[in-house]
Amino acid sequence: MPAVSRPPETGWIVIMPVTPKDHTATIAPFGVLSTGEHVERVRLSSAVLQIDVLTFGARISSVLAPDPSGSLGEVTLGLADLAAYEQDRDYLGASVGRYANRIADGRFTLDGTPFEVPTNEGSTALHGGTQGFDRRLWRAELGRGAEVTMSRLSPDGEMGFPGDLEVSVTYRLEAADLVIEYAAETTEPTVLNLTNHAYLNLAGRGSVEAHLVTIDAGHFLPIDATLIPTGDVAVVDGSPFDLRSPTRIGTGLRADHPQLRVARGYDHTFVLAPSDVARRAARVEDPSSGRAVELWTDRPGVQFYSANFLDGTVVGRDGTTYRQTDAFCLEPQHFPDSPNQPTFPSTVLRPGQRFTARDVYRFG
Repeated sequence: MPAVSRPPETGWIVIMPVTPKDHTATIAPFGVLSTGEHVERVRLSSAVLQIDVLTFGARISSVLAPDPSGSLGEVTLGLADLAAYEQDRDYLGASVGRYANRIADGRFTLDGTPFEVPTNEGSTALHGGTQGFDRRLWRAELGRGAEVTMSRLSPDGEMGFPGDLEVSVTYRLEAADLVIEYAAETTEPTVLNLTNHAYLNLAGRGSVEAHLVTIDAGHFLPIDATLIPTGDVAVVDGSPFDLRSPTRIGTGLRADHPQLRVARGYDHTFVLAPSDVARRAARVEDPSSGRAVELWTDRPGVQFYSANFLDGTVVGRDGTTYRQTDAFCLEPQHFPDSPNQPTFPSTVLRPGQRFTARDVYRFG
């Protein structure tokens, strides 16, 4: 996938020949960061989907998906311009790492050596610390058809994590599928957990409480007051976490359950059946628009988040303010705080190993 020279002053340019003909990738300038770095926007299009990805945070800034009549509509929360994204602290659409989700007290020990990550949620390190992957500039290289690979070198010691980490995120459209593939290699033993933090609303705006959610999991991870897993793995039976059949998001949010009170809604990891290949993890459908999305992943868990911390202070691309229940997130990943939880699946990556992961958001 050769790099392509693209002057900042140019407009939309078709870069690569496309196969098939209705799968295209274009690139254009999006703005300049306060650091003076130029940010680009890549637009991927298929016959039925269109997504925009920014090189700032390797983040999804837009997803246009069809309703039953074939009309495309926006299904993600997004911001108006680069200045707004530079101020964003809710990770809208971002690739998050080096360690997605939470590390207790921002500390972990690896091979007997202690490491510390700057905390940014009280005593917790969230999504890689104060300057995680969402705050970094990535390099874009276009592939064939509707595909782009975002890559960067995370140097040894960045946010306290050991080892030089070469990491990439590939976005690709395959008809109605948005495929996200991750790859990483390290020069020293490190811990790694990567995901995308897109906020979805299949109706385009308003509350998602009437959306129907299904999560194919019989267990979830209870959390403490700091939103760190307690180490237990709980069955979902008889609780608002039993989402194995379609359930209104609002029904669970209004339930009187201590785990929902502590998180102010859903912000929990659901434990998926072990698998080496992508299998369905979740489905959400919106009866009003007729849109639906399924998540397929090869990860051990999926974080279901009901946008609990959107408080009306964030103004979206169309001038509306974003509040709790205006979106949901399905974040495939390893378990939170795994470096401190020996019973959880390991998130250690060692030299000579290659981390890979594949997630598919299938719109219908």
